[in-house]
Amino acid sequence: MSLFERFGFARSAVRVGAVGVQHASRLAEIHASAFARPWSADEFASFLLDPSVRVDGLFTGREPQPIGFVLSRKTLDEAEILSVALARAARGRGDARLLMADHLQALAHAGVLVVHLEVEEGNAPALALYRRLGFIQSGHRPGYYARPDGTRASAISMTLRLGGETSAPAS
Repeated sequence: MSLFERFGFARSAVRVGAVGVQHASRLAEIHASAFARPWSADEFASFLLDPSVRVDGLFTGREPQPIGFVLSRKTLDEAEILSVALARAARGRGDARLLMADHLQALAHAGVLVVHLEVEEGNAPALALYRRLGFIQSGHRPGYYARPDGTRASAISMTLRLGGETSAPAS
């Protein structure tokens, strides 16, 4: 840590990088801090071994463990983002946009033309991020998500075209 960072004048640069099975427990921790029904480390390990799944991590400086991730599954020329999560301490700094933009660019390079995702309709920060990246609402699922208090929340389905008439989002 530099003197500038120690006194709060600059924060470590964040970077997007590959995650592997060795990160499964950390991904499960991050997921548990963000969702009512968290995935286990074993579930993450299975995703990380699946060749149709892409997982990108958000890292601070040279830290070996991610502070966030995005996970998607590709089928032909489409992909579905299954989960995006940041550790509590990493939220609200704007780093999710870098993570998402990098992930979307990698999907486009892999031949993906259309990306789908679902988000809880009350998640204003995520909705704002997805809209800034160019996603548009394509559906609505009432009562789709279970909340920790036992109530249900609706999901907003969103779509982004990476190829064809719409260009990829700016990073």
